[in-house]
Amino acid sequence: MQAKILWADDEMEFLKPHVLFLEAKGYSVELINNGSEAVEKCQENNYDIVFLDENMPGISGLEALARIKEITPQTPVVMITKSEEESIMEEAIGSKIADYLIKPVNPNQLLLCLKKNLDHRKLVSQKTNSNYQQEFRQLGMQLNSRLDAEEWKDVFKKLTYWDLEFKGIEDQGMLEILNAQRKEANDLFCRFVENNYEDWFNGQEEAPDMVHHLLKEQVFPLLNEKDRVFLMVIDNLRYDQWQVLKPIISNFFTIEKEEIVYSILPTATHYARNALFAGLMPSEIEKRFPKQWLNEDDEGGKNMHEATFLEGNLKRNGKDVKWSYHKITNLEAGKRLVDQFHTLWDNQLNAIVYNFVDMLSHARTEMDMIKELAADESAYRSLTLSWFEHSPLQEMFKKIAEKGGKVVITTDHGTVRVTNPVKIVGDRSTNSNLRYKTGRNLSYKEKEVFTVKHPDKVGLPKSSLSAEFVFTREQDYFVYPNNYNHFVNYYNDTFQHGGISMEEMLIPFIILQSK
Repeated sequence: MQAKILWADDEMEFLKPHVLFLEAKGYSVELINNGSEAVEKCQENNYDIVFLDENMPGISGLEALARIKEITPQTPVVMITKSEEESIMEEAIGSKIADYLIKPVNPNQLLLCLKKNLDHRKLVSQKTNSNYQQEFRQLGMQLNSRLDAEEWKDVFKKLTYWDLEFKGIEDQGMLEILNAQRKEANDLFCRFVENNYEDWFNGQEEAPDMVHHLLKEQVFPLLNEKDRVFLMVIDNLRYDQWQVLKPIISNFFTIEKEEIVYSILPTATHYARNALFAGLMPSEIEKRFPKQWLNEDDEGGKNMHEATFLEGNLKRNGKDVKWSYHKITNLEAGKRLVDQFHTLWDNQLNAIVYNFVDMLSHARTEMDMIKELAADESAYRSLTLSWFEHSPLQEMFKKIAEKGGKVVITTDHGTVRVTNPVKIVGDRSTNSNLRYKTGRNLSYKEKEVFTVKHPDKVGLPKSSLSAEFVFTREQDYFVYPNNYNHFVNYYNDTFQHGGISMEEMLIPFIILQSK
C-alpha cells in the first residue's frame, strides 16, 4: 500500500524532481502551495506524513503545523525551511515535529526522513530479528558449555536485553524463539544452582556475590563523613524492571557500578531481605537474634526487625555512623519521607525499603484489573515504570541528586510468572508460599522439585530433625491435590517468588553518583 504524502510549499515548480523520485520509490505525493490549504486537506483526508515549508504566504508553516496537530495529532509533520535560526527550530521542535530539514534538500534526505518516520518500526524489527538470529547461535553455544556463576549473569543480561529489544516488534515468531531459548536457559540455570548451591556454603565451590554479602562488601566501604549514602531496597525489583527505570534515573545520576548478584534460597522476603540487612544467612540470624527471628510456624510478621539486623551488621563491621531505616508501604508514607529529606541528609546512611513492586505482584494475583494491565512481562515492566514516574521515590531521587548524594539500588529477590502446577502434600504446619515448602512429612515427586534434606548445610534454620525445604523450578508452582482446580485457576499466570529461576535469583545491584 502506497504511503500518502501531503507537501505544502509555495515553490512547487522546484519540487518536481523530488516528486518523481519519491513516486519511483512507491510513495504518493500531493502538492499544494499554502498553509491554509494544508490545514483543509488534513481535515478532509488522511495522510501518512505532511511536509510543510516554514515560509509561505498566508499562514506560516508554524501556524499550519499547530492547526494540523490539533486535527490529527498522530500524523508526523516535517518542517522544511531555508532558515537556520535557532528560535524557529526550537518553536518547531516544541510543536512536536517529526523532523526538521534545511533547504536545499536532496532526494536521499527525503527518503531517509520517510523511512525514519514511516518505516522505522518495520526496519527496526528486521534489524532486531537479524541481530538476534546471530546472537541466538552464540547463546546456544554458551548454553551447551559448562557455565560458571559469572557466565550465567552474562547469559541472563543478554536474554534480558533481547526481551527488551523485542518490545513492540511485529514478528511474533522471533519472540517465540526467544522465549523458547529463555526457557532452555532457565532449565539449565536451575540445574546449575542445584548442583552448586550447597558447595557455595561449604567452601567446595567459589560462591558468587550474594545478597547477604552486599552491605559488608559493597555498601559499607562507601560510608565516610563526607558522602551521604541512600540504600534503596526496592522489594521484588527484577533486572528487566531496573533496565526500564534506568533511562529516567540516568538523567540525575552517573552509574558508577551496575552488576547482577545472586539472591539466596528461598528467594522470599522472610529469608532474602533479612539476610541482606543482617549480613548473615538465616540460620546465623536465628542464632544471633533468637528473639527477632521467626520460623515459618511462628506467629507474627517475619520482616519486622530489619532495622535491628542492620544495626548489628554495622556494629559487627565497625561502622560507627549515623544511620536511619524506613519502610515505605503506601503513597502517603513515601510523601512524608520526602518531606523529611532535610533530616535524612544529616545521616551518613539511609536505608529505605520500598514495597510497591512486591505489592504490585500480589495485587496482580488478587485483582483482575491489575492482571489485565500487567498481562505479561512487558506490561509488568510498563506498569512499574508508570508507578515510578508518578511516585515519591522519583522525587526522593531528584532531591538526593540536587544535594550530591550517592544512591545504591538493589533488592532481595525477583519474581517469575508461573504457569505449571506441581502437586505436593503437607500437614497443617506447612508454609503457604507457592514456590517453596518447608516442614515434615512432605509428599512430592522427587524429579519435579529441588530438595534440601539438610537445611543447615545451606544456611537455613531447621525447625525439627526431619524438616526439609523443597523448591520449584522455572515457571512451576506448588498446589495441593485437594482444591487443585481452584488453586490452578487462581494462581496460574501470576508472578511469584521463593523458588529457583534466573528472574528470582539474579538481581540488580547499582551504585549511582549525582551528576
